[in-house]
Amino acid sequence: MAYLYRQSTHCTWRRTGMWECLDFFPVSKNNTNGLDTSALGQGVKHVLKVNLDLTRYDTITYHPDVDKYMLDNTSADGWSSLRYDYGNFYASKTFFDSVKNWRLLWGWANEFDAIQFDVIPRKIWLDRNGKQLLQWPVEELETLRGQNVHMSSVKLNNGEHVEIKGITAAQADVDMVFSFSSLDGAEKFDSNWVNAQDLCGLKGSGVPGNVGPFGLLTLASKHLEEFTPVFFRIFKADDQNKHKVLMCSDARRIMITSLIPFFWGKCGSSLKSGIYKPSFAGFVDVDLSDGKISLRSLIDHSVVESFGAGGKTCITSRVYLTLALLGNARLFAFNNGTQTIMIETLSMPRA
Repeated sequence: MAYLYRQSTHCTWRRTGMWECLDFFPVSKNNTNGLDTSALGQGVKHVLKVNLDLTRYDTITYHPDVDKYMLDNTSADGWSSLRYDYGNFYASKTFFDSVKNWRLLWGWANEFDAIQFDVIPRKIWLDRNGKQLLQWPVEELETLRGQNVHMSSVKLNNGEHVEIKGITAAQADVDMVFSFSSLDGAEKFDSNWVNAQDLCGLKGSGVPGNVGPFGLLTLASKHLEEFTPVFFRIFKADDQNKHKVLMCSDARRIMITSLIPFFWGKCGSSLKSGIYKPSFAGFVDVDLSDGKISLRSLIDHSVVESFGAGGKTCITSRVYLTLALLGNARLFAFNNGTQTIMIETLSMPRA
């Protein structure tokens, strides 16, 4: 923990704020290997993570000629700042594993009933663009895998949802790639949409679009009275050659206007009332020139940890089920946009 003070007279100091759960560590600019905390040099950047109102981080460059660390200014202040995880995630800490030569990230997920739990440990490293970190579940998770389900070249037309069968949907590891033939019809992005979470609330999975929303309906009940959607929606930015990608995990009670009309106004992650059911979201800085985007979701009974575009944007959600429990849980892929989406590949070992 760190306290911040301000002074104008060098005699009187006033406390202005508090930082919690500080973390400061080096990352390699050249590869995905972790670095010991003392590492310095031309091929090294540093990361400063702090808990304020939100858990945010910045990348930092050390300038040995003046012996100073200076912010790279790749992360804006406020809600649009870079974060490890845009969902139920806090009090994180990294450490360097010298045996496997990687840096690991541990974190906690807060809950409505004040009971916390550890999320799956993640390997963490610097993206090749040098602007942000990437995260991926540790490889040891693969030792828990069992039966495999594979799908490829599955079309999702407007309003369709396809059940993924042959696995236990309450506990699974889903790794998939979506593709699309064109982004010409993408909705125009409004520059006032600076808060991804607000935008997810405005344009959730039940709001039809052009390129998206498309993704997964996780922890779903048989008739979709309960489900937690994890999805993408793609917008056209002011620069006609660039696009803005929104990733959401939405536990709210929502309106569905095309997927399942029978349950209009009755759908959400849980039928329970009076509990915490927020939408979580972040923007994904990803190159869509190949017409593809990936999504991996770890589903464990009441927790969904999702990794968009190879770990560029991560969201953890905690839900409180009444129907989609154990063998009653189901998993669907869906598309609620006019642009046809293809499930290029899907690999789903039972967790």
